[in-house]
Amino acid sequence: MVKKEIVSADKLKKELEESKAKLTLLNKKSIHSVKAKPKKKEAKKKTEVKKLETKKTEASKLEARKTEAKKKEAAKKKAEAKKKEAKKKAEAKKKAEAKKKAEAKKKAEARKKEEAKKKEEAKKKEEEAKKKEEEAKKTYEELLEEQLTEEEITGFQIDKTDMDRLSNKVCEIVAGYETEGMFQSELWKKLKLSSRDGSRLALKLERMGMISREKILENGRWTYKLIIKRTPVSTSSLEGAPCLTCPVEAQCSIDGEISPKTCQFIDDWVRIESKHSN
Repeated sequence: MVKKEIVSADKLKKELEESKAKLTLLNKKSIHSVKAKPKKKEAKKKTEVKKLETKKTEASKLEARKTEAKKKEAAKKKAEAKKKEAKKKAEAKKKAEAKKKAEAKKKAEARKKEEAKKKEEAKKKEEEAKKKEEEAKKTYEELLEEQLTEEEITGFQIDKTDMDRLSNKVCEIVAGYETEGMFQSELWKKLKLSSRDGSRLALKLERMGMISREKILENGRWTYKLIIKRTPVSTSSLEGAPCLTCPVEAQCSIDGEISPKTCQFIDDWVRIESKHSN
C-alpha cells in the first residue's frame, strides 16, 4: 500500500513536473506568441509602407510621365504653331510675290498697250499724212476713175459722135509722137474736147489696150502723157492695094513663083503711097 502511494506520489510528481514543464512550455509559447505578434504587425506595417512607397513611386513616375507627355505635347503644339506660322509667312510671301508679279505684268501690259496705241496712232497719222499726200498727188483722172464704174468707163459714149472714128483719130495723133507720147491736155485742146470727156476717153482707150498713161509732174501739177500701144487698123491704108484686083491673086504665095516678095505691082503701089505720105 505504501508502495502504491509511493508510485502514486511519483506518478503525481511526474505528472506535476510534466504539467509544470507543459506550463513552462506554454508560458514560453505564450511569451513567444506575445513577442511574435508585434513583429508580424511591424512586418505587415513595413510591407504596407513599402507598398505605399511603391505606389507613391509609381504615382510620381506616372506624374512625371504625364508631365513629360504634356511637355512633349506642348512642344509639338509649339512646333506645329511655328510650322503654321512659317507656312503662313511663306504663303503671305508667295502671295505678295504673286501680287508683285501680277502688278508688274499688268504694268508691262499697260505699257505695251500704250506703246502699241502710240505706234498705232503714229501709223494712223503717217497713213493719213500719206493719204493726204497721195490725194494731193491725185490727178483729176484718178479722182474720176474712182468715181466711175468699169462699165461706165468701157461704155463711154459722147452724144452725136462716132466713137470708133474718134478713138482711131486719137490713136493716130498719139502714134505720131511715138514713144515720147503727148500731154493729154494738148490732145483735148486739139480735138476740142472737155477735160471730163477727154479723161473718160483716155481711160476707155487704156482699158482697150490702145494707149498707156504715164503719170508725170509738169509745172508743179500732176498730169498724164499718152503713149501709143497699138495702132488701130485703118481701111484707108488698104485703098489702092493691087492685091484686091490682082488677076493672078489665086496663084500668089510667099514661096511660090508669084509672090508678094517679088511682086512689081506691090513695089509700085508702095512707092506711090510713100510719095503721097511725104
